[in-house]
Amino acid sequence: MIDYHQPVFRPPAEANSIIIQVALGCSFNKCSFCSMYETKKFKVRTLEDIYKDIRALSVYDDARRVFLADGDALACDTDFLVKVLDYLKECFPKLQRVASYASPYNLLEKSLSELKILREHGLSLVYYGMESGNQELLKYINKPMNPSKIVEGLDKASDANMKTSVTVILGLGGKNLTKQHIEDSARVVNECKHINYLSTLQLGLSDTKEDDFFKRFEKKNQEFIFCTDEEMLDEQRRFVSSISPKKPIIFRSNHASNALPLKGTLPKDRDELLGVLNMALEDESLLRPRFLRGF
Repeated sequence: MIDYHQPVFRPPAEANSIIIQVALGCSFNKCSFCSMYETKKFKVRTLEDIYKDIRALSVYDDARRVFLADGDALACDTDFLVKVLDYLKECFPKLQRVASYASPYNLLEKSLSELKILREHGLSLVYYGMESGNQELLKYINKPMNPSKIVEGLDKASDANMKTSVTVILGLGGKNLTKQHIEDSARVVNECKHINYLSTLQLGLSDTKEDDFFKRFEKKNQEFIFCTDEEMLDEQRRFVSSISPKKPIIFRSNHASNALPLKGTLPKDRDELLGVLNMALEDESLLRPRFLRGF
């Protein structure tokens, strides 16, 4: 088999996918809350090494899904990715879906024609960490991005016929910015042409990130106070209540950090989801114990 460059991360939905490391680390890698790739320097791997890994894993010739790691494969040149995608099709004859993470920055940097080319060669799904739709909060977490640019990037992916899976982090603004965080995040989702999948996870900070995270709030004269599980569930309730998409969205809160796993389609299942949230807010025994969660 192959020796992965650790650590390796993938979305929950890619649990059964073949993982191919196209690049190591994250091309941005400055978000104050994220420790995923703090031990790695971003590097695009050689085609020779990538092809070698693909050949080694092609023994699983019935594989239907591939995930391109690490943090944002879309930072690679389009021609380079096309070669990888074509080789994947050659080695996995039953391949149905190729997915990768996508940062707000490289979705904007790729032209619509480039995204269409990638889609034609098999890249059909991108996972996008929106985190929040509030511009000031995005500055606090050192992920500066204008919300209108978030919509622009996601709409561009949709126009290229790619599916998008968007993540929002509950508790990201703490107690003081909870209103702005949830209202603006829902607004951005509603403004997009079509988000296929929407998920939430709960904020958790590693020991290596806490100081930087808090200091960035302090520099803006903002005190960060962690939300409790109940307060994050209330954020979830307000978020679900505010989602009015142009097209149906498959909604999940199935990340290991979530106190309450949820699944449904919005807006169709809104009332059912809110009912489950209301019950959980009244009975904490329905919540996943903290020792069973991963942050």
